[in-house]
Amino acid sequence: MIRLQQISLLRGNKSLFEQADVTLNPGERIGLIGSNGTGKSTLFAMLRQELHPDQGNIDIPASWQMASVAQETPALDRPAIDYALDGDTRLRGLEARLAELENHEHDEQTGLAMAEVHAALADADAYTARSRAEQLLTGLGFRPEQFMLPVASFSGGWRMRLNLAQALMCRSDLLLLDEPTNHLDLDAIIWLEDWLRRYPGTLIIISHDRDFLDGIVNVIVHIDDKKLRRYSGNYSGFERQRAAQIVLAQAMIEKQARQRAHLQSFIDRFKAKATKARQAQSRMKALARMEEIAPLRAAAEFSFEFREPASAPNPMLVLDSVDCGYPVEDGLPKRIVGGIDFSLQIGQRIGLLGENGAGKSTLIKTLVGDLAPLNGKILSGKGLSIGYFAQHQIEMLRHEESPLWHLSRIAPDVREQDLRNFLGSFNFPGTMVTSPVGPFSGGEKARLALAMIVWQRPNLLLLDEPTNHLDLETREALTEALAQFEGTLLVVSHDRHLLRATTDQFLIVSHGQLRPFDGDLDDYKQWLLETKAAAAAAPSASAAANADNGVAFVSKVDQKEQRRKDAEERQRLSGLRKPIENRIRKLEDQMDKAGKLKADIDRQLEDSDIYSDANKEKLKALLLDQAKLTKELEQLEGDWLEQQEALEAII
Repeated sequence: MIRLQQISLLRGNKSLFEQADVTLNPGERIGLIGSNGTGKSTLFAMLRQELHPDQGNIDIPASWQMASVAQETPALDRPAIDYALDGDTRLRGLEARLAELENHEHDEQTGLAMAEVHAALADADAYTARSRAEQLLTGLGFRPEQFMLPVASFSGGWRMRLNLAQALMCRSDLLLLDEPTNHLDLDAIIWLEDWLRRYPGTLIIISHDRDFLDGIVNVIVHIDDKKLRRYSGNYSGFERQRAAQIVLAQAMIEKQARQRAHLQSFIDRFKAKATKARQAQSRMKALARMEEIAPLRAAAEFSFEFREPASAPNPMLVLDSVDCGYPVEDGLPKRIVGGIDFSLQIGQRIGLLGENGAGKSTLIKTLVGDLAPLNGKILSGKGLSIGYFAQHQIEMLRHEESPLWHLSRIAPDVREQDLRNFLGSFNFPGTMVTSPVGPFSGGEKARLALAMIVWQRPNLLLLDEPTNHLDLETREALTEALAQFEGTLLVVSHDRHLLRATTDQFLIVSHGQLRPFDGDLDDYKQWLLETKAAAAAAPSASAAANADNGVAFVSKVDQKEQRRKDAEERQRLSGLRKPIENRIRKLEDQMDKAGKLKADIDRQLEDSDIYSDANKEKLKALLLDQAKLTKELEQLEGDWLEQQEALEAII
């Protein structure tokens, strides 16, 4: 059992905790939440005994083994799998002890000691340790051929995954995870969620991913007003309880106000009357004793909305036999996703799925123009305006410049006060508008990047992990804004709540191809778990033989045959799609022409002069043409819908 009793802590001039109490029971899975800056990471530091409270006590059973994710990873030459195995400190201790004994002069006492160590290694499941480490690395997105690569060869995000693998490898009684999903894609998050549900110890997670919390935790601890408030249930349960508490607290405040007014009225009326003096004194004491109920504060609301797009081209983008990838690798282009024939239509709301490295970001970079297609053509609709958000958008901000400077760069002719007002709506008030963005938090920088996108009134949003660095409040604001966005949306995100609320269809990038995914996120999760289980249950003989070396072998013959079949299938589908896509394009051209003619007639009919006696014949002709074009447009739209349905049936 963990007990925090009357904890108070001052960091600099800021008081984070004042006489805070909470009790956590063994085996509970706790979500630690609170606004940015309220002390979540500081509380973790106190649990790890890296910080000590100014007052109060923190009691953790002395026998408990604690694990947490290291925030720094040295550039080691050590293989990734050995680095993950280092998390099992008991195993490493026993291995070191055995090596010491083996180098010792062998006698009866040494032999007995070695026997004890071997027994302890068996108890520690030492002989399955490597297999467990491989499962952890695979679940977190590493490929078998990466297991033996040195830690130094991985990027920062992948090193954080190695740190997470090391923490999960530890046989811990208490596991502390601070934003574990920040460097993971959706596939790895689904795997981690399943792993953590089976974790037998006590788990405390800091996370801004509400679906992740809902899937794992059974207790919420909310840091609020420098106190620790415990709620039973998951995050959604907390929200319901919290809302009910706020309503109840407001009712109690109103009731107390009525009581105070009643007591004060009695005192004012009778304190001067001798016959009522004792009763008046009694009520004065009751009023003094009445402790004023402090209102429960809901989180400060932050919301924004995307401005109505200035135009709505249809289609937005057309991809004709496009190959996406990188131009040069050893002198040859590296294709990541190929053979894409796809039309992005107005009003579509698409979530892009696929495992890490499959090519989701490569596809989005190609759509936005950061990467040129290796083959094929991308045609843009007239008036296309793309709003692009990815992690590097934050990195491209000028640290020495202010939010006002960044916005004025893309709106040089707009009054400064209008820009200040706009930035104020994104929670950049007062002097923050003119302060350098360098010291801003990741969430504040992400909010600025979003503000710049919103200002430009895009009609197509291409979003690549937009929720990284955002807290729960800003994530919710982004989700609501995207749900009301009037343009077209294509999003890659590991935030399932955002995907469910803002998209209505899914595409998947898999095995170098882009194709529709027929199902929802629950279906995708089930498909993913079944796919990984099947791969684990039926490895090839060659892969099994090379498992110790972390080598996965796939028959070249099988690969060639699969590529041949894939090519035949692509050719077959392309042959079916092409005539339908041509008909769709012709219908769209006809609808565009008819729509322009009808819009011109509608404008003429808005002129009051047309209804004069002198223009009777012209009015009659216009009305006839309007009726004819309306009917024609209805017919064209019906034909267009039929062709779209036929195309979807093929895809």
